[in-house]
Amino acid sequence: MGIFSRRQTAVIEPTSTAGTSTPAAEAWSTGAALDPALRALTGRWTIDRPHSRIGFSVRHAMVTTVRGAFTDYDSTLYFDGARPSASRAELVIRVASVDTGVEQRDAHLVGADFFDVRRYPEMVFRSTSTVHEGGESFRMTGDLTIRDVTRPVELQLDYLGSVLDPFGYERAGFDGTTTIDRTEWGLVYNQRLKNGGAMVSEKVRLQFDISAIRSTS
Repeated sequence: MGIFSRRQTAVIEPTSTAGTSTPAAEAWSTGAALDPALRALTGRWTIDRPHSRIGFSVRHAMVTTVRGAFTDYDSTLYFDGARPSASRAELVIRVASVDTGVEQRDAHLVGADFFDVRRYPEMVFRSTSTVHEGGESFRMTGDLTIRDVTRPVELQLDYLGSVLDPFGYERAGFDGTTTIDRTEWGLVYNQRLKNGGAMVSEKVRLQFDISAIRSTS
């Protein structure tokens, strides 16, 4: 868990005021218990790139997994600990920053067979809704745009904790995951194997290991 520590979830009892909608009552009606510590995190945050990873993994040749990451991106995050439904996120990724550890493979990925970065230099995720599922778990739905194709995706998002680091930065940690079918975004390149199956799986797992710093502006 590193510098993050999980917090115990505390149940906030709903108020009995008729006709009044409160964050606690909203959470209770959906069966989700809000952690009071989350309220203190309400505000704007920025992903700390040196301590975060926007990664992916995909099955290769049916027998192994290739992993990579995007290292250049901008982020805008707003977290509302009292009303998680008001939380939102935007991530703009420069696709040319893809890094799988193999130069030849990276060159293929940024070429016309895959991302075609000369025509489509950016990949964008914009959230459309956030639901607190209980405890430290959230479900964030958003629009993912790749190669000018926009389709909805759903992230499983887990809150890891928050801390004031030795440099005076307030940090919060989140892990997010989702699996997409790359062909739905026009990433259809493949080679068939002699004994059946494909060289590159159509299913790609996206992984968001986020260390976010509270914005001061």
